[in-house]
Amino acid sequence: MSVLMHEKVWLDKNVYNEAEKNYYESLNKMDSVASLTGVPNTEINSKLNKLVEENSELKKAMEELRKLVISLQARVDGLESTEAKPQQSASKVEAAKEEQESDDGVDLFGSDDEEESAEAIKLRDERLAAYNAKKAKKPVLIAKSNIILDVKPWDDETDMKALEQAVRNISTDGLLWGAAKLVPLAFGIHKLQISCVVEDDKVSVDWLTEEIEKNEDFVQSVDIAAFNKV
Repeated sequence: MSVLMHEKVWLDKNVYNEAEKNYYESLNKMDSVASLTGVPNTEINSKLNKLVEENSELKKAMEELRKLVISLQARVDGLESTEAKPQQSASKVEAAKEEQESDDGVDLFGSDDEEESAEAIKLRDERLAAYNAKKAKKPVLIAKSNIILDVKPWDDETDMKALEQAVRNISTDGLLWGAAKLVPLAFGIHKLQISCVVEDDKVSVDWLTEEIEKNEDFVQSVDIAAFNKV
């Protein structure tokens, strides 16, 4: 496709040069006619007018050919650029494939030979053992939450000390009770505000509130006043 376009541009350039040659030959003819006798002659004037008209048309044709040549050259350059891009992309893909194949062949533990020596096997086992030992010593992060609960009694006659004790009697793995205080509500009624720390994987908030509300003689309701990750 690119070769055909180059041939077409070459042909158009030849046409352009031929038209230019004719244009200057016409100008020479006009100069020769102008050097003739100054006596008015109808035939000479007619030829002069015809030459002027032909020159004007040739000039227009030359301009159109010039624009066509420029346009065709731009198209040829564009086609050559487009053909070069797929070749570059293919080269990049091939390079990436070779790099990946090279990485796949890396042996992190020593030789990549199919038959390992006893020394190589021993060295690999020692490295694996050291890695596992280091991993076992690494402390496991335990997710915990700090919760503040509002425990409301039925009325002002509820024994708040007995209520607090009933709450603290709730015990399970991953639950640690903290400080507590009485907070006034209204009409002499106080609520128990108590904090605790729980391990998220072992103790859920729903389970904890349900266990507290089982003390129906003391507890009317339980609300979560604050919840923060430790």
